[in-house]
Amino acid sequence: MDKLLHNLPKEGHWHLLLKRLLRTDVLLMSPWLAPIMWEGTFNRDILNAQYRQKNFVVGVATFAVKKYVRFIEGFLGSANKFFLSGHRVNFYLFTDHPEKVPSMKLAPEKSLVIIPVQNYSRWQDISMNRMDIISNHIRTHWRYEVDYLYSMDIDVQMFEHIGVEIIDTLVGTISSWQYTKPRDSNSYERRPESRAAIPSGEGDFYYAASFYGGSVSEVYKLTTACFKGVTEDRANGIEAKWHEESHLNKYLLYHKPTRLLSPEYYWDEELIRPRIIRVKRLSSVRKDLKEVRF
Repeated sequence: MDKLLHNLPKEGHWHLLLKRLLRTDVLLMSPWLAPIMWEGTFNRDILNAQYRQKNFVVGVATFAVKKYVRFIEGFLGSANKFFLSGHRVNFYLFTDHPEKVPSMKLAPEKSLVIIPVQNYSRWQDISMNRMDIISNHIRTHWRYEVDYLYSMDIDVQMFEHIGVEIIDTLVGTISSWQYTKPRDSNSYERRPESRAAIPSGEGDFYYAASFYGGSVSEVYKLTTACFKGVTEDRANGIEAKWHEESHLNKYLLYHKPTRLLSPEYYWDEELIRPRIIRVKRLSSVRKDLKEVRF
Protein backbone atom coordinates (compact mmCIF):
# COMPACT_ATOMS: atom_id res chain seq x y z
CA MET A 1 0.00 0.00 0.00
CA ASP A 2 2.77 2.47 0.90
CA LYS A 3 4.51 1.80 -2.43
CA LEU A 4 1.26 2.37 -4.28
CA LEU A 5 0.69 5.64 -2.45
CA HIS A 6 4.22 6.79 -3.25
CA ASN A 7 3.78 6.14 -6.97
CA LEU A 8 0.47 8.01 -7.27
CA PRO A 9 0.52 11.62 -8.49
CA LYS A 10 0.96 13.88 -5.48
CA GLU A 11 -1.99 16.04 -6.46
CA GLY A 12 -4.33 13.10 -7.13
CA HIS A 13 -7.51 12.63 -5.13
CA TRP A 14 -6.89 8.85 -5.23
CA HIS A 15 -3.78 9.43 -3.15
CA LEU A 16 -5.91 10.92 -0.37
CA LEU A 17 -8.56 8.22 -0.69
CA LEU A 18 -6.06 5.37 -0.39
CA LYS A 19 -4.38 7.14 2.50
CA ARG A 20 -7.70 7.11 4.37
CA LEU A 21 -8.09 3.39 3.76
CA LEU A 22 -5.05 2.76 5.96
CA ARG A 23 -7.31 3.31 9.00
CA THR A 24 -9.73 0.43 9.52
CA ASP A 25 -10.27 0.89 13.26
CA VAL A 26 -12.35 4.07 13.11
CA LEU A 27 -15.31 5.55 11.25
CA LEU A 28 -13.93 7.54 8.32
CA MET A 29 -17.14 8.95 6.84
CA SER A 30 -20.38 10.16 8.35
CA PRO A 31 -23.67 8.65 7.13
CA TRP A 32 -24.04 11.72 4.88
CA LEU A 33 -20.52 11.15 3.46
CA ALA A 34 -18.69 13.94 5.25
CA PRO A 35 -15.05 12.98 5.99
CA ILE A 36 -14.00 12.42 9.60
CA MET A 37 -10.41 13.51 10.18
CA TRP A 38 -8.14 11.10 12.02
CA GLU A 39 -4.39 10.70 12.24
CA GLY A 40 -3.25 8.60 9.29
CA THR A 41 -6.08 9.58 6.95
CA PHE A 42 -4.55 12.59 5.19
CA ASN A 43 -1.25 13.93 3.92
CA ARG A 44 -0.64 17.42 5.27
CA ASP A 45 2.09 18.22 2.72
CA ILE A 46 -0.33 17.66 -0.16
CA LEU A 47 -3.04 19.70 1.52
CA ASN A 48 -0.66 22.55 2.36
CA ALA A 49 0.47 22.76 -1.26
CA GLN A 50 -3.15 23.04 -2.39
CA TYR A 51 -4.24 25.60 0.18
CA ARG A 52 -1.22 27.89 -0.10
CA GLN A 53 -2.31 28.65 -3.65
CA LYS A 54 -5.66 29.90 -2.30
CA ASN A 55 -4.00 32.41 0.08
CA PHE A 56 -6.89 32.23 2.56
CA VAL A 57 -7.08 33.84 6.00
CA VAL A 58 -8.46 32.01 9.03
CA GLY A 59 -9.92 33.72 12.09
CA VAL A 60 -10.03 32.20 15.57
CA ALA A 61 -12.46 33.64 18.12
CA THR A 62 -11.76 32.89 21.77
CA PHE A 63 -12.91 34.33 25.09
CA ALA A 64 -10.88 34.98 28.24
CA VAL A 65 -13.26 36.48 30.78
CA LYS A 66 -12.76 36.81 34.52
CA LYS A 67 -10.35 34.14 35.84
CA TYR A 68 -9.98 32.57 32.40
CA VAL A 69 -7.33 35.18 31.56
CA ARG A 70 -4.87 32.78 33.19
CA PHE A 71 -5.18 30.48 30.16
CA ILE A 72 -4.28 33.09 27.51
CA GLU A 73 -0.53 32.46 27.47
CA GLY A 74 -0.84 28.68 27.21
CA PHE A 75 -3.45 28.92 24.47
CA LEU A 76 -1.63 31.48 22.32
CA GLY A 77 1.77 29.89 22.85
CA SER A 78 0.62 26.47 21.70
CA ALA A 79 -1.58 27.85 18.90
CA ASN A 80 1.30 29.92 17.56
CA LYS A 81 3.36 26.74 17.28
CA PHE A 82 0.79 24.17 16.17
CA PHE A 83 -2.27 25.87 14.63
CA LEU A 84 -2.17 26.28 10.84
CA SER A 85 1.58 26.73 10.77
CA GLY A 86 2.64 28.68 7.69
CA HIS A 87 -0.85 30.01 7.00
CA ARG A 88 -2.35 33.39 7.84
CA VAL A 89 -4.34 33.41 11.08
CA ASN A 90 -6.03 36.23 13.00
CA PHE A 91 -6.64 35.47 16.67
CA TYR A 92 -9.57 37.48 18.01
CA LEU A 93 -9.31 37.51 21.80
CA PHE A 94 -12.32 38.78 23.75
CA THR A 95 -11.52 39.71 27.33
CA ASP A 96 -12.73 41.92 30.15
CA HIS A 97 -9.10 42.41 31.24
CA PRO A 98 -7.11 43.65 28.19
CA GLU A 99 -4.36 44.85 30.52
CA LYS A 100 -3.70 41.24 31.60
CA VAL A 101 -3.01 39.91 28.10
CA PRO A 102 0.68 38.92 28.08
CA SER A 103 2.98 40.36 25.44
CA MET A 104 3.82 37.53 23.07
CA LYS A 105 5.77 37.32 19.83
CA LEU A 106 3.73 35.48 17.22
CA ALA A 107 4.83 34.01 13.90
CA PRO A 108 4.90 36.58 11.05
CA GLU A 109 1.76 35.12 9.45
CA LYS A 110 -0.23 35.30 12.70
CA SER A 111 -1.77 38.33 14.40
CA LEU A 112 -3.60 39.01 17.65
CA VAL A 113 -6.57 41.37 17.97
CA ILE A 114 -7.67 42.12 21.54
CA ILE A 115 -11.36 43.04 21.83
CA PRO A 116 -12.75 44.34 25.15
CA VAL A 117 -15.96 42.64 26.24
CA GLN A 118 -18.15 42.86 29.32
CA ASN A 119 -18.41 40.00 31.76
CA TYR A 120 -21.54 38.53 33.26
CA SER A 121 -22.33 37.45 36.79
CA ARG A 122 -22.96 33.83 35.72
CA TRP A 123 -20.53 31.75 33.68
CA GLN A 124 -23.50 30.24 31.84
CA ASP A 125 -24.39 33.68 30.49
CA ILE A 126 -20.81 34.27 29.37
CA SER A 127 -20.95 30.97 27.52
CA MET A 128 -24.32 31.52 25.85
CA ASN A 129 -23.62 35.12 24.78
CA ARG A 130 -20.55 34.08 22.80
CA MET A 131 -22.78 33.11 19.87
CA ASP A 132 -24.27 36.62 19.73
CA ILE A 133 -20.88 38.31 19.97
CA ILE A 134 -19.42 36.15 17.20
CA SER A 135 -22.44 36.74 14.96
CA ASN A 136 -22.26 40.51 15.42
CA HIS A 137 -18.53 40.69 14.71
CA ILE A 138 -18.93 38.61 11.56
CA ARG A 139 -21.57 41.04 10.34
CA THR A 140 -19.57 44.17 11.14
CA HIS A 141 -15.93 43.16 10.68
CA TRP A 142 -14.84 39.60 10.11
CA ARG A 143 -16.63 38.97 6.81
CA TYR A 144 -14.21 41.53 5.35
CA GLU A 145 -11.13 40.14 7.11
CA VAL A 146 -11.15 36.33 7.01
CA ASP A 147 -12.32 33.48 4.78
CA TYR A 148 -12.86 30.87 7.50
CA LEU A 149 -13.66 31.29 11.17
CA TYR A 150 -13.32 28.93 14.13
CA SER A 151 -14.51 29.31 17.70
CA MET A 152 -12.24 27.74 20.30
CA ASP A 153 -12.21 27.62 24.08
CA ILE A 154 -9.35 29.50 25.72
CA ASP A 155 -8.71 26.82 28.37
CA VAL A 156 -7.09 24.39 25.95
CA GLN A 157 -3.58 23.69 24.71
CA MET A 158 -2.34 22.17 21.48
CA PHE A 159 0.24 19.40 21.42
CA GLU A 160 0.32 18.37 17.75
CA HIS A 161 -0.15 20.20 14.48
CA ILE A 162 -3.66 21.22 13.49
CA GLY A 163 -3.53 22.08 9.82
CA VAL A 164 -5.59 22.72 6.73
CA GLU A 165 -7.31 19.35 7.13
CA ILE A 166 -9.78 21.26 9.34
CA ILE A 167 -10.80 23.64 6.54
CA ASP A 168 -14.28 23.17 5.09
CA THR A 169 -17.65 24.87 4.75
CA LEU A 170 -19.09 23.72 8.09
CA VAL A 171 -16.98 21.84 10.63
CA GLY A 172 -17.94 20.14 13.89
CA THR A 173 -15.75 18.33 16.42
CA ILE A 174 -17.00 15.03 17.81
CA SER A 175 -17.03 15.15 21.60
CA SER A 176 -14.48 12.92 23.31
CA TRP A 177 -17.11 12.08 25.95
CA GLN A 178 -19.79 10.98 23.54
CA TYR A 179 -18.01 9.26 20.67
CA THR A 180 -18.18 5.66 21.91
CA LYS A 181 -21.56 5.79 23.65
CA PRO A 182 -24.98 4.79 22.27
CA ARG A 183 -26.90 7.64 20.68
CA ASP A 184 -29.56 7.82 23.38
CA SER A 185 -26.94 8.19 26.12
CA ASN A 186 -25.74 11.43 24.57
CA SER A 187 -26.25 14.70 26.35
CA TYR A 188 -28.74 16.20 23.92
CA GLU A 189 -31.41 18.53 25.26
CA ARG A 190 -34.56 16.38 25.17
CA ARG A 191 -37.13 18.67 26.79
CA PRO A 192 -39.54 19.64 23.99
CA GLU A 193 -40.13 23.10 25.44
CA SER A 194 -36.51 24.11 24.68
CA ARG A 195 -35.52 25.43 21.27
CA ALA A 196 -32.45 23.18 21.57
CA ALA A 197 -34.58 20.05 21.91
CA ILE A 198 -33.70 16.99 19.85
CA PRO A 199 -36.47 14.35 19.94
CA SER A 200 -35.68 11.06 21.63
CA GLY A 201 -34.23 8.59 19.15
CA GLU A 202 -32.83 11.31 16.90
CA GLY A 203 -29.26 12.50 16.63
CA ASP A 204 -26.06 11.23 15.09
CA PHE A 205 -22.90 12.64 16.69
CA TYR A 206 -22.56 14.83 19.76
CA TYR A 207 -20.46 17.89 18.97
CA ALA A 208 -18.24 19.90 21.32
CA ALA A 209 -18.81 23.65 21.44
CA SER A 210 -15.14 23.97 22.35
CA PHE A 211 -14.08 23.82 18.68
CA TYR A 212 -16.28 24.42 15.64
CA GLY A 213 -16.20 26.60 12.56
CA GLY A 214 -16.23 26.82 8.79
CA SER A 215 -16.67 29.50 6.17
CA VAL A 216 -17.54 32.92 7.53
CA SER A 217 -20.99 32.84 5.93
CA GLU A 218 -21.85 29.43 7.41
CA VAL A 219 -20.58 30.33 10.88
CA TYR A 220 -22.70 33.47 10.72
CA LYS A 221 -25.79 31.37 9.98
CA LEU A 222 -24.92 28.95 12.78
CA THR A 223 -24.24 31.53 15.49
CA THR A 224 -27.24 33.65 14.52
CA ALA A 225 -29.59 30.65 14.64
CA CYS A 226 -28.16 29.32 17.90
CA PHE A 227 -28.42 32.66 19.67
CA LYS A 228 -31.98 33.04 18.43
CA GLY A 229 -32.74 29.74 20.16
CA VAL A 230 -31.00 30.93 23.34
CA THR A 231 -33.03 34.15 23.29
CA GLU A 232 -36.33 32.32 22.81
CA ASP A 233 -35.49 29.91 25.63
CA ARG A 234 -34.72 32.83 27.93
CA ALA A 235 -38.05 34.45 27.11
CA ASN A 236 -39.73 31.20 28.15
CA GLY A 237 -37.68 30.79 31.32
CA ILE A 238 -35.71 27.82 29.97
CA GLU A 239 -31.97 27.13 29.95
CA ALA A 240 -30.76 24.30 27.73
CA LYS A 241 -28.97 21.38 29.40
CA TRP A 242 -25.50 22.27 28.11
CA HIS A 243 -26.19 25.91 27.25
CA GLU A 244 -24.89 27.01 23.82
CA GLU A 245 -23.54 23.51 23.14
CA SER A 246 -27.09 22.16 23.20
CA HIS A 247 -28.14 24.73 20.60
CA LEU A 248 -25.05 23.93 18.52
CA ASN A 249 -26.00 20.25 18.45
CA LYS A 250 -29.56 21.05 17.44
CA TYR A 251 -28.28 23.19 14.56
CA LEU A 252 -25.75 20.63 13.33
CA LEU A 253 -28.34 17.86 13.40
CA TYR A 254 -30.39 19.66 10.77
CA HIS A 255 -27.52 21.46 9.00
CA LYS A 256 -25.02 18.65 8.54
CA PRO A 257 -21.32 19.50 8.83
CA THR A 258 -19.34 19.06 5.63
CA ARG A 259 -16.37 17.84 7.68
CA LEU A 260 -16.04 16.29 11.12
CA LEU A 261 -13.00 16.41 13.36
CA SER A 262 -12.36 13.32 15.46
CA PRO A 263 -11.88 13.58 19.25
CA GLU A 264 -8.15 14.02 18.54
CA TYR A 265 -9.04 17.67 17.97
CA TYR A 266 -10.55 18.18 21.41
CA TRP A 267 -9.65 15.60 24.02
CA ASP A 268 -10.91 15.94 27.57
CA GLU A 269 -8.11 15.27 30.05
CA GLU A 270 -10.60 13.70 32.46
CA LEU A 271 -10.81 10.67 30.15
CA ILE A 272 -8.44 7.76 29.59
CA ARG A 273 -7.20 7.92 26.03
CA PRO A 274 -8.15 4.80 24.01
CA ARG A 275 -5.97 3.25 21.30
CA ILE A 276 -7.94 4.82 18.47
CA ILE A 277 -6.72 8.24 19.62
CA ARG A 278 -3.21 7.96 18.18
CA VAL A 279 -2.40 11.63 18.75
CA LYS A 280 -3.80 14.24 21.09
CA ARG A 281 -3.80 17.41 19.04
CA LEU A 282 -5.72 19.63 21.40
CA SER A 283 -6.95 19.01 24.92
CA SER A 284 -8.60 20.77 27.80
CA VAL A 285 -6.45 22.13 30.61
CA ARG A 286 -6.96 20.46 33.97
CA LYS A 287 -8.54 22.91 36.40
CA ASP A 288 -10.92 23.33 39.32
CA LEU A 289 -14.09 24.41 37.51
CA LYS A 290 -15.70 25.81 40.63
CA GLU A 291 -12.65 27.95 41.31
CA VAL A 292 -12.31 29.45 37.82
CA ARG A 293 -16.02 29.94 37.16
CA PHE A 294 -17.05 31.59 40.40
